[in-house]
Amino acid sequence: MSEVVNQSTAILLPEAEVAVYTHDPQVLEAYKALASDWRFARVDLKAAEGDVELAISTYTQYASPDVIIVQTDTIDSSFTERLAALAQNCDEGTSAIVIGPENDVNLYRSLIDMGVSDYLVRPVETPVLAEVIAKTLVEKKGVSGSTLIAVNGAKGGVGASLLSEGLACGVADILKKKTVLMDAAGGWSSLGVGLGYEPSTTLTEAVKAAESEKPDNLKRMMHDVSENLQVLATGGDVMLEQGVGADELEVLINMLLAKSPVVIVDLSHAPEALQKVVLARANLILLVSTPTLPALRLARTLISEVKDIRGGGEDDALKLVVNMQGVSPAHEVSKNDISDAVGISVSGFFPFLPKVFLGCESSGKKLTDDKEALALIEDNLLKLVKPFISSSSNSVEAGTEKSSGFMSGLLGKISKGS
Repeated sequence: MSEVVNQSTAILLPEAEVAVYTHDPQVLEAYKALASDWRFARVDLKAAEGDVELAISTYTQYASPDVIIVQTDTIDSSFTERLAALAQNCDEGTSAIVIGPENDVNLYRSLIDMGVSDYLVRPVETPVLAEVIAKTLVEKKGVSGSTLIAVNGAKGGVGASLLSEGLACGVADILKKKTVLMDAAGGWSSLGVGLGYEPSTTLTEAVKAAESEKPDNLKRMMHDVSENLQVLATGGDVMLEQGVGADELEVLINMLLAKSPVVIVDLSHAPEALQKVVLARANLILLVSTPTLPALRLARTLISEVKDIRGGGEDDALKLVVNMQGVSPAHEVSKNDISDAVGISVSGFFPFLPKVFLGCESSGKKLTDDKEALALIEDNLLKLVKPFISSSSNSVEAGTEKSSGFMSGLLGKISKGS
């Protein structure tokens, strides 16, 4: 009965425990596939071959999870009675999802009225199951995920790395958000110059640390820039050898997101496969270009490709920032014409100020320590990220009637009928 919903669920889901009870191999396979979905990195997914009776006996002895999924072959009064028995054994706040055999609107409404979070009809595909569970957890626990921000350049030399540094410093020092900055370029990374550190590890070693599921190993690879900002001190990779794969990078990003409210990834010199995997899942994308025709032409193409990998259509999370305005006025596209040239509005302009930006980078000085650079970062970057950070990184109340759990809903229904 539920449709796939992507709004508000494309986040790293909060820590939770979910358990499914089913005899159907297809349902079990669809459920187990959730383990490869990055949103479920902090969700403990348990599965049991059984039905509502096994669930009842299990939670007679053990605490119930945040969400219980029960598959049944028949939906009648006898199942509803057993569902009520299950509710009596569950902790307050436990949510329930039922998977059944019939597509019946009245049945769906009846179950929802009883307190069940959702009703799905077999066969259940993984994307549908993922969205329903994600929606249930968001309603139950609120949005407490982390924000992934991708910074990419339309071409080399547009200043994307420097702006990613400025953004990270601004989010950490001005917005006071714990932030991790990483460069997906491997040995081509130049973050160490601008942030004053020598690369102490490689992306390959960082991925190994993430795959070992030992956060302390990854913690030792971090360079502390300020109280709220850490940078993954990679850059020691061999420049002319193949680096990590897209799947490996996702493992690393998942661990960083699990530990930090904001993760910023500089993609400006990263291999195409790594760019694609980060751009597909980022909460916010900042695409940096200069106002010159070659850069804007590439920006237009990249904008189209990014929209395609993110499902097509308009994307409010994709922002264009024009850097080095005034570097060569006679050869630049005018401000009024840039939006028409690339197909989206320009979200921010940075003037060409080499003494400020290149001066800070060359001396290892944070951009937020320069008054002029700080003002530009606040006006052009922080105003863009604030809505995404506040909606993805800060908790919100989840006190809706539906998220109160199915125990109260079912028992309330029984009481009314008695």
